[in-house]
Amino acid sequence: MNPKWTQYLEENAPDRGAAKAECAFSALDEGLIRVTGEDARDFLQGQLTNDIRRLTPEQAQLNGYCTPKGRMLALFLVFERDGALYLQLPRERVEPVMKRLQMFVLRSKVELADASDELVVAGVTGACCAELFPALPDEPFACRQQESLTLIRMPGEPARVQLAGDVDSMIAFHQAAADRLERVNDDFWPLQNIRAGLPSVHDATTEAFVPQMCNLDLLGGVSFTKGCYTGQEVVARMRYLGQLKRRMYLARIGTGTCPAPGDALFSPSSRSAQGAGRVVAARPSPEGGCEALVVAEIAAFEAADLRLGDENGPPLELREPPYGLTSVEE
Repeated sequence: MNPKWTQYLEENAPDRGAAKAECAFSALDEGLIRVTGEDARDFLQGQLTNDIRRLTPEQAQLNGYCTPKGRMLALFLVFERDGALYLQLPRERVEPVMKRLQMFVLRSKVELADASDELVVAGVTGACCAELFPALPDEPFACRQQESLTLIRMPGEPARVQLAGDVDSMIAFHQAAADRLERVNDDFWPLQNIRAGLPSVHDATTEAFVPQMCNLDLLGGVSFTKGCYTGQEVVARMRYLGQLKRRMYLARIGTGTCPAPGDALFSPSSRSAQGAGRVVAARPSPEGGCEALVVAEIAAFEAADLRLGDENGPPLELREPPYGLTSVEE
């Protein structure tokens, strides 16, 4: 996290461990890759799952980055700011993803840079979003510029807005709204992402999932009409041949220690060599236990017999994400 921003937070908005607030402010430690150059859009169009031509300063996107076998190496929130494209992902994935992307730049006029400490990222959750960001539409991933900050409407209830900008602009925003904002703990924003059904890819889950397993097709993160990109044949085959056997679900787990991304799931009915499923993300719930996103066999979800780890692990209470699991034609 930007050192100047870290110092400001320590002095003006220390983390007091609050698990919820009416107007919650989350300081996010996100990774950012800045992509610039006259060939930037064409380059990303051939690498990512979504149609970069539809990305505008007013509309962000989810995008998967796949191997030729269609397995995700990363999952990005992509937005445009000051003429540059930013790929947002967990910090732990920045270096390996940049290194791989750089391999395919070749003669293209594209520059990649680690902007993780260049921009500050934060989140605001609650009814106060309507007052603090009056010009921002309700549609998921809609964007606006407000006083040098890039605002992105995030899915989920209550209302959520992500902010990205230089450290001085973020400090100015926080100072102006300090009487409304209450800083919450580091679990709060990831928990809201889980409840909204927004997946993530970490080191432990690299190449574990194809985009549809993480419901990226249901979240508008895959284009089936854009043309070729790395892994496109596998992703398209899974859509048109009906071979998808796993989906991502919301889970509640009655355990005091939350599982980590990549932890295995068990189902006595599973016959797959890959196991019954894996954890995508998990965070402590204010109501007790843990809330998680898991990718699991559809058959195991229907059998309602999933457990964490092995046959002696705690059972999972599963339900569909808020957007449902019905595919919508593009």
